[in-house]
Amino acid sequence: MGQRINKAVFFIFSVIIIFFLAFPVVKLFYNNGIIKIINTVSEKEVFESIILTFKVSFYATVCVFVTGIPLAYLIARYDFFGKSIIEGIIDIPTMIPHTAAGIALLVAFNSGFFAKVFDFLKIQLIDSTIGIMFGMMFLSAAYLINGAKEGFKKVNIKYEYVARTLGASWFSAFVRVVLPNARRDIVNGMLMMWARGLGEFGAVVIIAYHPMIAPVLIYDRFNNFGLKYSAPVAAAMIMFSLIIFVIVRFLNNRDSLR
Repeated sequence: MGQRINKAVFFIFSVIIIFFLAFPVVKLFYNNGIIKIINTVSEKEVFESIILTFKVSFYATVCVFVTGIPLAYLIARYDFFGKSIIEGIIDIPTMIPHTAAGIALLVAFNSGFFAKVFDFLKIQLIDSTIGIMFGMMFLSAAYLINGAKEGFKKVNIKYEYVARTLGASWFSAFVRVVLPNARRDIVNGMLMMWARGLGEFGAVVIIAYHPMIAPVLIYDRFNNFGLKYSAPVAAAMIMFSLIIFVIVRFLNNRDSLR
C-alpha cells in the first residue's frame, strides 16, 4: 500500500512539472496558430535572424568540439595538479549573469593586446557574427565539455590498452575506440551546447545587438511593438528548435540501441 502511495506522489509531481514546462509552449503555439507562424517566418528579417542564430550557434559548437574534446578527455583520463581549478573555470560561465559575461568578453577581447591582434586581422568583435559566436561559446561550452567528459569516463580504459597492443597508435585508439564509444554523450553535449547557444541573449545583446539573432529580435519587437508582434517570432524559433532537437535525439538514441 505504501509503495502505491509513493508511486502516486511521484506521478503527481511528475505531471505538475511536465505541465509547467509544456503548457507555456503549447499555449504560445495555440494563441498564434500555424498559419500566423508560417507567415512570420516568411518575413525576411525573421527568416534571416533565425538562420543566423542556428548557423552561428552551430559554428560555436564546432569550435568548442575541436578545442574542448581534447580537454574533456584529459580531465576524464588523468589526475593532475590544478584539475579542480580547470573544471571550475569550465563551469564559471554558467554561474555568472549573462550580461556580466558580455561585459567580461568586451573587456578581455576588445581592448589591449587582443584588440590590436583582431584589428590587425581585420576581425571586428562588436556588432559582428564573431562577437555573437564568442558570446555563445563562452556561455555554453561547459555543456559540451562536461558531456564529453562523462562519456569518456564511461569508456573502459582497457579498450584503449587492447587497441594499443594490437598496433594502434595513441591517437588512433582515441579516434577509433574512445570517440565511438563515447559518441552518445558527446552528441548530447553538443546538442545541449547548441540549444544553449540558440537561446543566448544577455551576452550577445551587450556585444552585438546587430546583426540580430532571434532572441535579440524577439526582445526588440517586444520592446517596440509589444507581445502581439514578438510572440509569433518566439513560436517560430521554438518550432524550428523542437524539430531539429527531436530529430537529432531520435537518431542518437536509435544508434545507441544497435
